[in-house]
Amino acid sequence: MRACRRRPPVAMAMPGRWAAAAQLLVLVVAVAAAALPPARGFSLPLQRPAECGDARYFDISRLACGPCGAHQRQSAGGSSCVCQPGYRMVSSNGGSSVICEKCPENMSGVTQDGWNCITCPKGLTSEGKCKCLNNEILVERRMDGILLNEALCIHCNGSEQSFSASDASGNRCVRCEQTFINVSKSCDCSSPNILTGGLCFSASESLPPKGVATVRFAQLGITLTSAWFLKNLQSSASACWLYSNLTACQALGNMCVMNMNSLSSSSTDACGLFQYIYVNTARLGIVHSIAFWRHNLPWLYYGDQPGLASQVLEANNFPAIFSFKGTDKDVKLQFIAASFDAAGNFLKWQSVEGGILQLCPDTQTKLNAAYAFGTTYQQNCKIPVSKILSDFANPIFYDLFLEYNGDNGQQYLWAVPVLNLNLQYSEMFVNQGSNMNNWLLTRRFFLVDALSGKENDLGKLPRVIRIASKITVSIRLVSHTQRGTIYPPLITIAYTDVLVQNPETQSVMVSFSVSYEMNQSEAQIQTDITLGVMGGLAVLWSLLKTAGWKRRTGSSIIDLQTVLKFLLFYAGDLANVFFIITVGTGIYWLVFFKAQQFVSVLLPLPSQEEDFVTYIACAFSLKALQFLQLLVSQLTIDIFFIDWERPKGKVLKAVEGEGVIKSAAAPVSIWRTYFIANEWNEIQTVRKINPLFQVLAVLFFLEVVGFSNLALMDSSSSLTRSSESFIAPWSRILRFGVSAALWLAIAFLQIIFFSVFYERFVEDKISQFVDLCCMSNISVFLLSHSCFGYYIHGRSVHGHADTNMEEMNMNLKREAENLCSQRGLLPNTDGQTFQISISRKMRLHYDRIHETLTRKRGPARLLDSSANTFEQSTRAYNTMNKFLNSFIDHVHKEMDYIVKDKLLLERILGMEFMEPIEKSIFYNDEGHSFSDVLYYGNETTLLIFDILFFSIVDLASQSFVLAAILTYLQQEIFRFIRNTLGQKNLASKTLVDERFLI
Repeated sequence: MRACRRRPPVAMAMPGRWAAAAQLLVLVVAVAAAALPPARGFSLPLQRPAECGDARYFDISRLACGPCGAHQRQSAGGSSCVCQPGYRMVSSNGGSSVICEKCPENMSGVTQDGWNCITCPKGLTSEGKCKCLNNEILVERRMDGILLNEALCIHCNGSEQSFSASDASGNRCVRCEQTFINVSKSCDCSSPNILTGGLCFSASESLPPKGVATVRFAQLGITLTSAWFLKNLQSSASACWLYSNLTACQALGNMCVMNMNSLSSSSTDACGLFQYIYVNTARLGIVHSIAFWRHNLPWLYYGDQPGLASQVLEANNFPAIFSFKGTDKDVKLQFIAASFDAAGNFLKWQSVEGGILQLCPDTQTKLNAAYAFGTTYQQNCKIPVSKILSDFANPIFYDLFLEYNGDNGQQYLWAVPVLNLNLQYSEMFVNQGSNMNNWLLTRRFFLVDALSGKENDLGKLPRVIRIASKITVSIRLVSHTQRGTIYPPLITIAYTDVLVQNPETQSVMVSFSVSYEMNQSEAQIQTDITLGVMGGLAVLWSLLKTAGWKRRTGSSIIDLQTVLKFLLFYAGDLANVFFIITVGTGIYWLVFFKAQQFVSVLLPLPSQEEDFVTYIACAFSLKALQFLQLLVSQLTIDIFFIDWERPKGKVLKAVEGEGVIKSAAAPVSIWRTYFIANEWNEIQTVRKINPLFQVLAVLFFLEVVGFSNLALMDSSSSLTRSSESFIAPWSRILRFGVSAALWLAIAFLQIIFFSVFYERFVEDKISQFVDLCCMSNISVFLLSHSCFGYYIHGRSVHGHADTNMEEMNMNLKREAENLCSQRGLLPNTDGQTFQISISRKMRLHYDRIHETLTRKRGPARLLDSSANTFEQSTRAYNTMNKFLNSFIDHVHKEMDYIVKDKLLLERILGMEFMEPIEKSIFYNDEGHSFSDVLYYGNETTLLIFDILFFSIVDLASQSFVLAAILTYLQQEIFRFIRNTLGQKNLASKTLVDERFLI
């Protein structure tokens, strides 16, 4: 109970203590914060172990250099201190926590572990340790571990009983190298025997020529003496030559590969020594019946005979077939490599999947996608030289094979040839040309060589490294195959020489690619033939168009204008030819490449697509020229609205200047003409499709549905791709094929929808305009050429249209019940639209009246006052209206016309055979072809122009979104131009004030 009573005072005291402690802590933090230099914040200087020097060490806790104590120096690792020579360690806790003590004069040496002093009978090393002579081992302790006062140097017995010598570290006696025993029956290789590379050779034996231990880096213009070659070249060549030592032969071959397999008749470098042994060991026979593979030697070359490369690459087919859909072995390239280290030791067989040959890092799935048959693969990146030196300190050499199964189920390997672009033959880069007959194919290759570029010390950084900066695996399909047969693959390698100066800042661009190709010459020939035939037909069609144009202009003289018109026609027709060829080509590759199971075609390479892109560019340029010519022709047509309305009664009208009132005919309302002009203005840019919907629908199917994935250069026909999968590069042919097919399909569906459903059940602006003309008692007279045009007969069957609502409804009812005559120009017909071919006399009379309509645009000095000008224009308008009224009513017998049907051939050719000499000709036109002067009648030209514009932007930017945006913008820009200038032309030709065209 007493304890319980005492707890409250203690508890009440605790908050006071914690509060005091907290206040003290806050004060300390505040003082520390105030003492912190504001400019430095939380920064610290960067120091590296190499910058500390001999008298300091790198403190790993402070990440900074710290001083070593007395009689101490930096350790080999740099992160601690060790005693100087002549001093032993008394204690050591790492870092600078080392205590050193000087050794006595009679025991000036220090043991290998640095803890004890010892007498060294044969001197000291630079580090103050005991040293022994060659073939002697150093002994500092007895068998039981007791330290000797004086170190012992025990000679290894090289006599016949033991044949022992000291190992590389000088700690043990081991059996000496076999060549010493073979040559001298001891471990001594004294004169006249030859010691090289740790091997002993007898002077009486026939040795290969003395090798030159140099490596040439041609890109840098540097030839240096390699420490690796200096140590191993001669010994490897001699052991390979004398003893057929397999490892030595492989090492010699590797040194030749590090020298880029370059051959010169006057050189005894690594490749020269290899060739010397190869030529002089023909008696040993060949391996696996391969003439270029000598027994005991690595297979480095296919031979240097001219034309041999084409035989290797094209004489035999690879004995397996591939498909786009099947088992793993059918759809994947099963590459396998035999790997060796620089010393010639066989490491292992390994599949190249998992990025074995790809220097750029990536996910396993994306790396392995390189070997999916039919997938064009491209990978490139920039790698720091420091990473290359750390990851590829020792080069690995590969002999690449392609695995396949024989008929008996046995697995076989097909050797893959290598085209080394850095190889020199007689000082010439024979593999860099396109002539296959000059190529010198090889077998073995490496990815990174950081060994041969070391000059003096193999333990130091190399002066130069050599990197396989561009690796391309080429797969060629056998011509006319239907079962996915290929020629042997070819791996092309380009190496880059890098002078190592600052590995941390230096970097190298590397790439790895797999390409597929087939002989495209036959396809090119067929394309050229098609282009020639269709181009010739386009010439004939353009000539017919030009002849029809000459007939419609009423001229028979071939002048410069005729030639220019022919060229414009030919530009449009040739654009159609290029468009048909490119669309057909794109859809052909899209269907036959993506849909095939057993491979019979492969996509053209990017370099082979240049002609295709050129065709698209030509088609766009020519179609743009045709489109601009169409735009100009539509903006310069002659048009007049004929008003058939007659005055109703008379009105009293004051005569200006006379002060009297006279009766006059009641004026006819102009509002019907304004109304028709407005409707015409509105339908000028109406199209058979909805352009905005067209662009959005194409973009939706490409980007949202995923049709754009069909343009990837891989075998997959799936519309969706996962984010983890490899995305192959785009094919420009497939991009055009996919986008053009979608454009045409969606446009075709739109045209079907509008013509079959929308225009029939909802709204048909062209037919409604014709009906509106009839209800308004207004006819439309159009001249698109000098002597050719269109006529819309809008004369009301009711005699007048300027009436009230009740009478208008009664007229419509009577017409619906067939209680009135038909609307046609001829009695008892419904034909309201005509193509007209007028005589020269009619055109001249029309021009004389029309001249007064447009005279207000003449010089100012020829004009009257504004009032008189308006009266003249009004008088001219009335005169034109009266003339055209009378012309339609056959009043002018000298300018009469006839109505007839066009011949079938005339309709097909789009021209008229009869020339209107005495009488004009009105051709019945049930197809409303007056829309040819509108956007509506030129949908094909507009659609092809949009497709080509979209494709050109996409090919340039590789972006369907940007292409869609710019295509819609150009549609709107040209629509605005067509509306604005068309409205001005309409106002100019019909005297309808622009203010009424809304």
